Amino acid sequence: MPQSRQTSTTVAAPETALSFRPVTLDDMPRLRQYLSREQGRTTDFSFLGVAMWIDYFKYQYCIYRDTLFIKGVLEDDRRVEAFSMPVGALPLSRAVPYILGYCRARGLVPRFSAVPEYALPGFMQFSPKEITELPDWSDYLYDADKLATLSGKKMAKKRNHLNRFLALYHGRWQLTPLTPRNAVRALRFMGVADLEGDNAPEAAAERDLTRRILENYDRLSPYLHGALLEVDGHVCAFTVADIKGDTLFIHIEKATRSVEAAYEAINALFARLMTERHPAIKYINREDDAGDEGLRHAKQSYHPLALLKKFNLRL
Repeated sequence: MPQSRQTSTTVAAPETALSFRPVTLDDMPRLRQYLSREQGRTTDFSFLGVAMWIDYFKYQYCIYRDTLFIKGVLEDDRRVEAFSMPVGALPLSRAVPYILGYCRARGLVPRFSAVPEYALPGFMQFSPKEITELPDWSDYLYDADKLATLSGKKMAKKRNHLNRFLALYHGRWQLTPLTPRNAVRALRFMGVADLEGDNAPEAAAERDLTRRILENYDRLSPYLHGALLEVDGHVCAFTVADIKGDTLFIHIEKATRSVEAAYEAINALFARLMTERHPAIKYINREDDAGDEGLRHAKQSYHPLALLKKFNLRL
């Protein structure tokens, strides 16, 4: 009897398997397919969590064996090269050795940045030499219905602020979806954000990255959700987000202090709009506070369900 022939897939040696190229906005729809397979809720694995920060974190990528590998820098030290947790078909036990081989061949120290807490046990098999928590980069995770309704005693102050906005600007405010056509209005509003915003380098960089997203909103809009809040026909706030699984990720939120409770209004009204349109949303990730005390107080005042911890690892 003739012997049956088996097909085999050639697998490159770890030292030669990975070849990285810079991430561009045009690559993001393809990368999104892999990011959506990650099971956590940290912003680092959401569509805009990568797309917005491509240049800032010097992201490069490689897709090998149906798995996405991303190389960039440490979240808390952009002078040091690091990798994101691989996501895709390969489990960590088979994906990480490719990164170890890549680093060995190039004389690099294998480091991973912004590893979600749930994934730490999977890295223990590689006996990490160092594990460092990133407390300033923990994401604030909220109950979506709570942010939309502001119900309960804990939310009384926020509810009062929203009611003040609704009463003060009754018949004068309007919330409209952000579209490629009206994104230019949000872009113009960034002039207000510059005048009222923090002058720290990180804050200025975030505003520049926001501009880039708005300038490219036409090609990114199929993957994003946003809204403009107007009073008397003038933009007083806007927001940009995306969805992965049961979580809405708020990546951009700007408002002017000249309109009372504009921040509370855009927060609650957008949460209400999105939970009504997308009933599968159970959680809202409002990202980290970057160690800013004012931002930390503001995020804590909404009583998060959890802080999603992240870690740097050195293998």
